[in-house]
Amino acid sequence: MTRMKRFFLLGPVFLLLLQVSIRPVWAQVDPQKQLEAYRNRALQEKLFVHIDRTFYVAGELMWFKINYVDGSFHKPLSLSKVTYLEVLDKENRPVLQTKVAMAAGGGYGSLFLPTTLASGNYLVRAYTNWMKNFSPDYFFEKTVTIVNTFRKLELPALKDSLTVDVQFFPEGGNLVRKLTSTVGFKTVGSRGKGVDLRGAIVDQTNDTVVRFKPLKFGMGRFEFTPAEGQQYRAVLTDANGKVMIRPFPAIQEQGYTMQVTEAGNGQLRISVNSTTNAATVYLLAHTRLASIQAEQQSIRDNRASFTIDKKTLGEGISHLTVFDASRKPVCERLYFKRPERRLAIDTRFTSGALSTREKAVVELTAQDETGKAALADLSVAIYRLDSLQPAESGDIQTYLLMTSDLRGAVESPDYYFSASGSEVAEATDNLMLTQGWRRFRWENVQQLNQPQDEYLPEVNGHFIRGKIVHSGTGMPGRGLSSYLSVPGKHILLYGSRSDSEGRIHFETKDFYGPKDLVAQLNPKDSIFRIELQNPFFERFASSRLPIFDFSPALKDPLLNRSISMQAQNAYYRGNLSRYQPPKVDSIPFYGVANEKYLLDDFTRFPVMEEIFREYVPGVMARKRRDGYTISVLDVQHKLFFDASPMALLDGVPIFSMDRVMEIDPRKVQKLEVMTRRYIVGPLVFDGLISFTTYKGDLAGYRPDAKALLADYEGLQVPRDFYVPRYDTPQKSGSRLPDLRNLLHWAPSVKLNDQGKAQLEFYTSDEDGTYRFVINGIAVDGRTGGKQGTFEVTKVIK
Repeated sequence: MTRMKRFFLLGPVFLLLLQVSIRPVWAQVDPQKQLEAYRNRALQEKLFVHIDRTFYVAGELMWFKINYVDGSFHKPLSLSKVTYLEVLDKENRPVLQTKVAMAAGGGYGSLFLPTTLASGNYLVRAYTNWMKNFSPDYFFEKTVTIVNTFRKLELPALKDSLTVDVQFFPEGGNLVRKLTSTVGFKTVGSRGKGVDLRGAIVDQTNDTVVRFKPLKFGMGRFEFTPAEGQQYRAVLTDANGKVMIRPFPAIQEQGYTMQVTEAGNGQLRISVNSTTNAATVYLLAHTRLASIQAEQQSIRDNRASFTIDKKTLGEGISHLTVFDASRKPVCERLYFKRPERRLAIDTRFTSGALSTREKAVVELTAQDETGKAALADLSVAIYRLDSLQPAESGDIQTYLLMTSDLRGAVESPDYYFSASGSEVAEATDNLMLTQGWRRFRWENVQQLNQPQDEYLPEVNGHFIRGKIVHSGTGMPGRGLSSYLSVPGKHILLYGSRSDSEGRIHFETKDFYGPKDLVAQLNPKDSIFRIELQNPFFERFASSRLPIFDFSPALKDPLLNRSISMQAQNAYYRGNLSRYQPPKVDSIPFYGVANEKYLLDDFTRFPVMEEIFREYVPGVMARKRRDGYTISVLDVQHKLFFDASPMALLDGVPIFSMDRVMEIDPRKVQKLEVMTRRYIVGPLVFDGLISFTTYKGDLAGYRPDAKALLADYEGLQVPRDFYVPRYDTPQKSGSRLPDLRNLLHWAPSVKLNDQGKAQLEFYTSDEDGTYRFVINGIAVDGRTGGKQGTFEVTKVIK
């Protein structure tokens, strides 16, 4: 089924075509330039997340690497600086959430899986702020299994034959009376895998019209011509002989059908059949909004035919859309072209046969399809292969070129890339028929002007979004200034002004780790309040998790895995909790102050007024009948500003000058003054006074009662992957058990200009078969993966 986002992209293009005068030759419109212009206006992003494993026990760490590319050419991007990653349960409830900092091409991190999690299948999904503007079907998704060994397993009873989902997909989208169509079908069981069934299509007199059976992974096809006046249904029989009746798609009395076939000599034929005659139809073909082609043909004898040279199509999935004479889309089909461009990754263990607690050295190389060295970035996971952790199918290449452009899970994606022959070609086309097609929604293309994007790309840092509302009515507060601060010695202040809907957003920078936020308005706007919004997206894809099933035969491997987890947490807890300090700018948001005073270097006074009077010439404080006023000297014009400055205590704004004068100067370590006009976002201050306490904890000061105080999790601070070193006899002979089953995780291995790098790690006390999984992307967008196994033998002492 074609994804909504790829499909809706045709809308502006198609309507631009309508603006052109109706001429018989569609090529005069130049749709290629129009699609390219739209692609440039509405950038499509893709994320691929390499997760270290797919099976975990609660108490372990999940490690991940995020690859970030543009959706058309799959080259590394550097636009968005934040990725949102979540772990969802079967009810789409988030059980874990994190925000990951992104550099050019990606980012990485980890999640601790707490022992409060229930056993089951979970969905890991990832997206950027910009991707929230589109359907969540386009977010990265992957299923993982987590078993909590501290709780009793409760498994649902599975009756696969009673929970078979069968769907039929006419090629192009339509079944039309007396027009022959290819019909794709897919049968899926409760475990999310294809089911081998036998079926037949019968008419209303129970006569069998056609019989069918799957070719591969529960998918297949058959030819079908709906007869005049007949209605149809599907009769299915499973492996146990159980019979099921399923509905068949509705049949149109008038319309179009399409068929895509191989024409030989590298050509692709697109045949269009219609119940009308002497009309013009148009074909628009593109590969992810690139490699665009547009043709027109006249229908003769209820048929038109197009021919496309497959060399003109891009690698991966192409969209073939048929328009009628009024430029209305009437049929759509996907076609998959196997890739020739690839990143070939190779490994060589230079350390020879491996034993427990031994150093392993692996040479990594990468080349393109011509044998030229590739400058690439690789992520590497090495884990113990057992009955709990199955071998994975799919990598970054299969995801970007195939599964990311299809709705739902694709079973064994490696099959379509690694195998060859007529059966693979037919199975691939069945996949395009069944998971690649979806009905064309005309409402997605009716508006020429697309709505304004609600979610902006986070090009500098994380956006904290909120809304200003009236405290009594809940109506939006328009045009109001708001302030967001993080109390501490590192002074952070952000400003925003609400729009017509009361919406505000604060663009943060270097916003790592847990924060205590203070969001407030000027007290003069006290009838309003600030509400912070959830930064994570609350809409979900239509995909479903497979039912959790766990065999009792896995009891012993599960016990060993649980013991391993507990031993690692007991003996290596400190090493597992080491983090990489993020590189942040320690200078306050206002930069270098015009005046700076370390109060311990001056005579201490008991009240703030005396400090200003005695040794802060850039500030004038005066007491009047209605309270204190404070003015800052405008050094440029040698006059004091008329308006009060922005006063900060550990970064928290203080709007009342009386409260500023109440600050105990003996608790203040540093005073800084900006003696010029200063701008924070849309806000302008006539000077700025910043007080910093010794601990950066406000020293007992309480913000205004109407201020919103919130605990907020910033960007994740990356955790170090711990690998013990057994490089001395003393370390090798340590009596601490080393029961690691994840031997190594390297999220970013940079290859040199010869396309080479070296990886080193140490084996654990666990012997057996280990698998390495590598995903890589080159600077030119070539992608590839590599999997393999090696043995670790037990050292007999």
